[in-house]
Amino acid sequence: MPQPEGRKPTNLSLDAALVSRARESRVNLSRAAEEGIRAALRARRAEDWRDENAEALDSSNRFAAQNPLPLAGFRRF
Repeated sequence: MPQPEGRKPTNLSLDAALVSRARESRVNLSRAAEEGIRAALRARRAEDWRDENAEALDSSNRFAAQNPLPLAGFRRF
């Protein structure tokens, strides 16, 4: 059976009970796996970005802690 463009057949090892529950609920395993992988990639990119920019973020946070906000006198809260 030919695969749709851009899709690759892949073997995965998954928890048997989880697969059984998913099939009972008529969850498309391929689509669910893709969504999970996309979410994991987004989380990894965010973590990598935080790691790569940790020094700049720390510097900015230190500056903000040591220096009052320029318009703080105009705050009503």
